[in-house]
Amino acid sequence: MTTATTSDLFDTATSPPQRRSFDDLLGIKASSVLELVSAVEQGFSFSTLERVRRETGLPIERLAGSIGISTRTLTRRRKTKKLSIAESDRLVSISRLLSAAAELFEGNTEKAYNWFIQPNRALSNISPLEMAATETGAREVESLIGRLEHGVFS
Repeated sequence: MTTATTSDLFDTATSPPQRRSFDDLLGIKASSVLELVSAVEQGFSFSTLERVRRETGLPIERLAGSIGISTRTLTRRRKTKKLSIAESDRLVSISRLLSAAAELFEGNTEKAYNWFIQPNRALSNISPLEMAATETGAREVESLIGRLEHGVFS
């Protein structure tokens, strides 16, 4: 269900800013929520995590940490080439937030991804990436993005 061909990659250095959905970011071709749930239940391939890293430019260790993968587990996942169900589900959540941040920055993914890794006063000086490591934190990041989209001082 995942694809990771080089022709699908988004290069922020040479391409104009563009809006990307979270399934584009993941490289998942799911035409319904049920298909996405099925893909999560099967566990994404490790290449899906690598794709998000390439697309965003985020260090793989930080990205992996945000979905609950320690350095040692990251090494094991590289070898097995498979993420767990929980890790796959967290990657969907992070990807949705990254896409929402890109939308907030009107398609400027470089600014969005930079904002996503910087400490944020509205999140007690924790970066949105770190805050999103839990479902509760992810909801707070989503709420912050919503407030910023509507011009609510945060």
